[in-house]
Amino acid sequence: QVQLVESGGGLVQPGGSLRLSCAASGAIFRFIDMGWYRQAPGKERELVAKISSGGSTNYGDSVKGRFTISRDNAKSTVYLQMNSLKPEDTATYYCNANLQPTTSVGRVMAYWGKGTLVTVSS
Repeated sequence: QVQLVESGGGLVQPGGSLRLSCAASGAIFRFIDMGWYRQAPGKERELVAKISSGGSTNYGDSVKGRFTISRDNAKSTVYLQMNSLKPEDTATYYCNANLQPTTSVGRVMAYWGKGTLVTVSS
């Protein structure tokens, strides 16, 4: 079993900052990448940012220059630093990990956290 546990969501004013964390645990053989997606009411889930096991990053266009993704390999944790938040950043943020579980080393499987709500409002 692999689990992803997110933390750090909440209510913040426009222009403010938040940091999300996602800790992975369980039967993990090797990470491919970890990242964050978000889904606002009535909209499709979209990529926010992801980081590969080698440290390469990829960001959604709407967050470039404002959000930064990082990871602590020793803790199997990925972070999302969100600055200059806007009301349109309001969404449920989901952690994603693509990895090889120890139970199926030959396969890459996608895992998701339960989500954490970020609300940007004055």
